[in-house]
Parts: sequence; structure tokens; C-alpha cells
Amino acid sequence: MLYPLTFHPIFKERVWGGRKLEQRYRKPLPPNVPIGESWELSDRPGDVSVIANGPLAGKDLRWLMENHATELLGDNQPANGRFPLLLKILDAQEKLSVQVHPPAHKAAELGGEPKTEMWYVAEAGRGAELYVGLKKGVTRTEFEERIRSGKAAECLHRVPVKAGDTMFLPSGRVHAIGAGIVLFEIQQNSDTTYRVYDWDRGGLDGKPRPLHVSESLASINFDDFEPSLVDTRPGEKTARRIKSLVKDERFSVGIITFPLARSGMTETLSFPKGMLRVIGLLSGEAAIRHGKISVTLKPGNFCLLPAALDRPEIRFARGSKALIIAPGLRK
Repeated sequence: MLYPLTFHPIFKERVWGGRKLEQRYRKPLPPNVPIGESWELSDRPGDVSVIANGPLAGKDLRWLMENHATELLGDNQPANGRFPLLLKILDAQEKLSVQVHPPAHKAAELGGEPKTEMWYVAEAGRGAELYVGLKKGVTRTEFEERIRSGKAAECLHRVPVKAGDTMFLPSGRVHAIGAGIVLFEIQQNSDTTYRVYDWDRGGLDGKPRPLHVSESLASINFDDFEPSLVDTRPGEKTARRIKSLVKDERFSVGIITFPLARSGMTETLSFPKGMLRVIGLLSGEAAIRHGKISVTLKPGNFCLLPAALDRPEIRFARGSKALIIAPGLRK
């Protein structure tokens, strides 16, 4: 019944967005507006991904979860009855707000949902940086004082980044994305964000966007000082280089790299059935086949491989690079 699935992206206009998703990944963006996010795989209320290929084209991820959850997820578990992941590509042409997502022990009390996420930087301009965690020694009292004086960002740890860098962000880690960055965002299925500072700018309507200072202060981990980037160096020097980037109870992400040599689709990968996986292509090209269904992936494309599939064949062009994403196995 199920097969390798692709979905139509859902585009989000953002005051900090741009047109890079159109230029870099040929996304069919709506004209004349700044697009900051492309939701590639979503089962959120009001934002459900629609299947783009094969016999089920036109049905959506909510329908899959309601009618074929076991075939889709296998040993993985849903998140409150919904698909457990939310996958995006972000185009930050200006800085995002300084924000935090509530940790699990605070989320219900605040009326939100916890959100742990990961960023893989696909493109970074000169001087690009991420704001993650606090500078060493910053106290809650000092942070509150800086909020009142409009200087909250001075408390944040700044990390210079380049293409290929990865940052893990557990719930409770205060953060912001700097300007001139395109990144892939892998997260648990949640969309609760508390803004603590927004660079004194207006929103799309020219008016200041709402801040959530009390919720942010209740959510921030004030013992989270100067976190480091994830080690993304390749593993052993083999023709196929696989590196685990994140292994968390909410999701796991690995990166697979095929060194550039002669041209041709010569590197093949397959997975046994039992666990759902998503392939997100970063560069190169991939062809996925299972039964009569074939899918070609270009950079910026994602393909969901349902758990019920037994060894779908994935052929990568040499020089390709892809993220391999799976939900976590909840205890």
C-alpha cells in the first residue's frame, strides 16, 4: 500500500525571510514576499503536508496517520497522535528573534509544547553566526536587566558558522539564528516559541511582534553556558562516509557523504523494514525505487520511507550528501 512518499512544501512568510529557497532549491515561492520557512514535512493543525507523488497524491499526512499509522511508523511512536517530526528549511536573511522553546517539565504549565531541534547549516554568508545558550557566568538577574534595557542579545553565546556546521538545541536553550544563513531544521512535532527579544524591529505589518518575556524566563535553562557545535567530521575514510549527528529520544539524524569521483549513479543504500526514515538531500542527486514507484531527489527535496517498506533502493550520484532522519524510539 505505502511507498516512498514526497510532499508539497508549505511556505511561511517571515519578516526575516528572503528568496534563497527559490534561488538555491528552486522552490515555487509565492511572488514578491519574504519567505523564511519551507515546511517540508508537517502534521500540525492547519499545516498538514499533502502527498505529491504516486497513487496517494492529494491525500495528506494526517490521513496517513489516521489510516496507516502502523505501516508508516513501525516501531516509532506518534506524538500525541500526530506524526512525531516537523522538518523545515529556513532562509534567514535577517536575524531571527531571540527565543526559547519550553522544556517538557514547563510546557504544560505554560500552555505550550516542548520542542527540541537541530540545525544543519546549508549556506552561511561572511560573518554568519548563531546565538546559542548564555555567555559563561550570565545570571538570570543580569539577563532580566538586559531585557529591560533592550540588550538581551549581549548575554548570548555567539558561534561563527559555515556551511556544514550543526547545532543541537534541546528545549530550554535560548537561541537565535543570525543573518545570511540557510539551514535545515529537524525537530520534534511542536510549534511553541517564546520570544524574549526581537531586535527592536517591526513585523510584517510594521508593528512590533509580541514578546513572551515571563514565559521565556520560565523556560530558559540558566545553567546552559556556551554550547559547542556538533562534531561533523566524517568517519573512517571509506567510499561511503556515514556520521551520526544527533541521537536523541525525540529523533536521530545522520549524514551520509559520497566523495566526488567519476560521474554516475553508482552508490547504493537500502534499509530493512521496521523503522521510518526520511532522506533530506543536501547536494547531488538521489534516485529512490521501491516496487513500481521511483522518486528523484534534488537538493532541498525530502522523501519519507515508511517503516513497512523492505529495503527500498536509494542510488546516490557521486559527490552527493544527505541527511538520514528518524523519529526517536520513546521508552
